[in-house]
Amino acid sequence: MKIFLASLNTEQNPFSPFPTGYQSFSEFGYMVHKGQHDESMKDSRIPIIEFRRLAEAHGWQVVESLCAYAVPGGTTVRSVYESFREEILKDLKAALPVDIVFLDLHGAMTADGYDDCEGDLLAHIRNIVGPTVPIGATLDPHCNLSQAMVENATVLVMAKEYPHTDYIERTAEVLSILENTSLGKVKPHISVFDCRMIIPALHTTREPGRSFVNHMKKMEQENEEVLSVSLCHGMPWADVPDMGAKTLVATNNQPELGMELATSLGHKLFDLRHSTIPDLMTLDETLDRASEILDGNPGKPVVISDYTDNPSGGAPGDATFILQALLERGMEGAAIATIWDPVAVTIASNAGEGANLDIRIGGKTGPFSGNPLDVHAHVSKVVKDATQTFAGNTLGLGDAVTIHTNGIDIILNSIRDQIFGVDCLTHMGIDPTQKRIIFVKSAHHFYASFAPIACEVIRCVTPGLLSPDFANIPYKHIDRNKWPLVEDPFKD
Repeated sequence: MKIFLASLNTEQNPFSPFPTGYQSFSEFGYMVHKGQHDESMKDSRIPIIEFRRLAEAHGWQVVESLCAYAVPGGTTVRSVYESFREEILKDLKAALPVDIVFLDLHGAMTADGYDDCEGDLLAHIRNIVGPTVPIGATLDPHCNLSQAMVENATVLVMAKEYPHTDYIERTAEVLSILENTSLGKVKPHISVFDCRMIIPALHTTREPGRSFVNHMKKMEQENEEVLSVSLCHGMPWADVPDMGAKTLVATNNQPELGMELATSLGHKLFDLRHSTIPDLMTLDETLDRASEILDGNPGKPVVISDYTDNPSGGAPGDATFILQALLERGMEGAAIATIWDPVAVTIASNAGEGANLDIRIGGKTGPFSGNPLDVHAHVSKVVKDATQTFAGNTLGLGDAVTIHTNGIDIILNSIRDQIFGVDCLTHMGIDPTQKRIIFVKSAHHFYASFAPIACEVIRCVTPGLLSPDFANIPYKHIDRNKWPLVEDPFKD
């Protein structure tokens, strides 16, 4: 069999101050053409590598097109999306005929003039290959699942876990379904139920998320006609008609069964709606709680999530609210990972390790970033092409420096991304076990790495971009018949 592969993976927040342009893809290092990447690019967010490995192990011929990823930001520039789409379509036409098409997508990509880039791309691909060629895609669960995606794909499978540590398994799942479809063994039908909810996410490292995912897996195991079950959490800061939580069940040509199961699962999620709200504290509450814990000398650091300045939700990553509060309170023994500030990185790198200097950091991109702060700092570490790891894979943070001021270690980096691994600190010369408080700009992906070293994990809300107060987000294009905007959206 001949397999065609492509990857176009990014997530848009229209309230973000960063247009997602060509540089947004190229600077992160995940943009290659015609499969010209090596295994060092393998990452849990790029199932295309795993699909290629599995396909070649089957002895199939693989034709690979564009592989592109950008850290979430604002709306993608129209010409950038259209050029990427045309590259994929051109490569597909040159590869014809193909037996299977596999795409690694996010599901929440928007561009100027396109509310649904994935649906648009899938429709173009379906038009080229015709109605019978199986098309499958992996999606991030924080996607905006659209009718265009469902109509033009043979199967769509989302990561079940959050943090998303199961893309290898989900990729194998898609491959199996596509292979069996190509061989005529199954005829997938996708059923979708709109849960009419806006939820920040369903964390699967704790309840009720853990049991909910286990229930999804049980649904797959109990009925051989069920090919796959997925939960679309939705991208809550998106402003498109398809935003919101949905359930998806793929069956072997059993539309009534699929709709019954998707509906049952969707109502199960809706019944859990109040427990999906994360435990969040204000900044003052967070620091008061941290002080209370540390007074007991727990021997481990308090780890605090800067929830509202998470770059993977499109936030700038340069907010200074927490640092300013630490300075005002005189709290020492803290580490902050990270503040995105390429200008400050350049200045501190030029000064070099061991230098002492006055430097202005953070607060550069608007009101959601807070005020820039002027500090006198010691440059303790300079690293070119700094990295961190997630699920065994290496991710870049760009050039980075660690500065020390007023008893606080601050990592400044030059490529926006959320914090995943404790090694982000160790690579930058910080021993996390010797810190009293560690702040990370991440909502949940940090948890697997940081929770084992923490005495307690706290999620903190500041005036940053990613407000969890969905009722007051200035949406213009969503269907507002959703909880929590209305208490019971199913009421006639």
